[in-house]
Amino acid sequence: MRKELRYFIISLSIIFILMFFNSHQFAYSACEFIDSDDINLLQQAQEDCQKDIDARMPAQNKNKEDLAKLEKNLATTKKLIQAIELQVNNLEKEILQQEIELEYQKEIFAARVRDYYKKSRGYSLFALFLASSSANDLFRELSYRQSAAENDKKIIIDISQDLKKLNDNKTKLEANNLKLNNAKAKLDQDTKNLASDVKKVEDFFSQVESTIAALSAKQQALLAEKTGTFQTTVGEVPLADDPASRPDYNPGFSPAFAAFSFGAPHRKGMSQYGAFGRAKAGQSAEEILKAYYGGGIEIKKDYSTSININVQGYGSVDIETYTKRIYEMPGSWGDEGGMEALKAQAVAARSYALAYTNNGAGSICATESCQVYKPTNKGGKWEEAVNATTGWVLVVNGQPFSAWYASTAGGYTYSYSAQGYSTPGLWDTSCGNQGCWTSEAWEKKADSPWFYKGWYKSRSGSSCGRSHPWLTQEEMADILNAIVVYRSGQGAEHILPVDYNSCFGSSGDSWSQEQMRNEANSRGGAFSSISGVSTTYSSGGQTAKVNFSTNRGSFEVSGDEFYTVFNLRAPGRIALKSKLFNIEKK
Repeated sequence: MRKELRYFIISLSIIFILMFFNSHQFAYSACEFIDSDDINLLQQAQEDCQKDIDARMPAQNKNKEDLAKLEKNLATTKKLIQAIELQVNNLEKEILQQEIELEYQKEIFAARVRDYYKKSRGYSLFALFLASSSANDLFRELSYRQSAAENDKKIIIDISQDLKKLNDNKTKLEANNLKLNNAKAKLDQDTKNLASDVKKVEDFFSQVESTIAALSAKQQALLAEKTGTFQTTVGEVPLADDPASRPDYNPGFSPAFAAFSFGAPHRKGMSQYGAFGRAKAGQSAEEILKAYYGGGIEIKKDYSTSININVQGYGSVDIETYTKRIYEMPGSWGDEGGMEALKAQAVAARSYALAYTNNGAGSICATESCQVYKPTNKGGKWEEAVNATTGWVLVVNGQPFSAWYASTAGGYTYSYSAQGYSTPGLWDTSCGNQGCWTSEAWEKKADSPWFYKGWYKSRSGSSCGRSHPWLTQEEMADILNAIVVYRSGQGAEHILPVDYNSCFGSSGDSWSQEQMRNEANSRGGAFSSISGVSTTYSSGGQTAKVNFSTNRGSFEVSGDEFYTVFNLRAPGRIALKSKLFNIEKK
């Protein structure tokens, strides 16, 4: 009994340890989407939402960890409770049996007490002496009577102790039963509370992340007015060359700094100028397609030509007629050694349309947001390329592949995934690696005007009064000061072009160069002069670091950070279109 009761108490203690899980309560702040065109408010709202997540994430991670541990041990704990309940039941049975036995012992106990009393009080030593025949008989009778009395006394004491122990065990049993029931209820409630808290916070995080995504999309839409000035594909348009955007342009002052982008915009799929360079080097359309879309893709050459494509605003045409009316690559390239590039473009355009419309089940737009389509056949070398590849479609898992393409990727094409297949990320060079970039990039060999360019105009040609992308030393130092402010986490809403209001026709509280310099000084020190700049590149086709030699020594900036702050702070329409870029000084 004593051993089992001890085990019961130890087991019960384990349950009480589990009861120390405390459910966490969270106060949710209002993270709301702001429908505004004010980039300052949008950025502040986005930062506030992110702070909500950052502030609650450590506690949430601890909650999730506690819940995982609790759920992992819950089955074992319930088995332990069941074992304890079994012990309780056994104890109850034992106590009941003891009560039955002790009821009988109580009768014996009463009889023994009476007999003991009689024996100790009811006989006369003198009478015993007279009744004895000899001294031996006398001593034998006295000894017998004394032994019987001692035995009765011992029985009385033992029964008394058993009765007390029985009462103590009954009291403990009732108390432990109550604790066990409370422990079971507490354990179940704590598990439910913790699981509920975890779910509530996860739901809250999901809501905040959705809000951040919405705010980011809104900000990107605003920034796109500055950065999104690049035509996606070559099309049948004059080349967007500009002597002032070249690195050999003389701005008329020194020192001068300019940011040059390698390619733009999405840098995924087939490079049109890269395909042109490859075609002129003797590569076939199939080789070109395999280079950009990977060796794991199938070029199916007998795909159905009876599928109709519904073009928004123009009705429905069969897939081959549709492809003949795509204006995405100059037909003149066919006369300049680029016929295989035209054929590769025809296959990509046909595949893209079939994938976009789900084999003709949907519709496709007629602009460069999808593919440029006009209601008349383009003719010439383009139509020859379409006819030469009739029925050719890029296929993955039996379905047409969404074949992306763009004018110029800057010598490195990103990987992307569609229909469960991923294209390769590759250095688009004649040597097939970074070693011969930039001189042997296929786009450079094809003389793409977008391979390496300084951007300073909007799509409509507006430049906010600037005639080139070159910055003065003060302007470049101002951008570095903006980076200092950006890193501080405060005041980022003021990182806008100094001419933001007049150039973009939007309201914003942009700090002047002097204000930005003062703010940078209060955050560790401002820059005033720059004597040199160098750029390093990652193996993944992005600028890794930019290092400036300044009045405060060496100042290193990551490529992503410089790309962001430069596009927010550079004056006018000056912008980087690609994360693969270089900074030049003259």
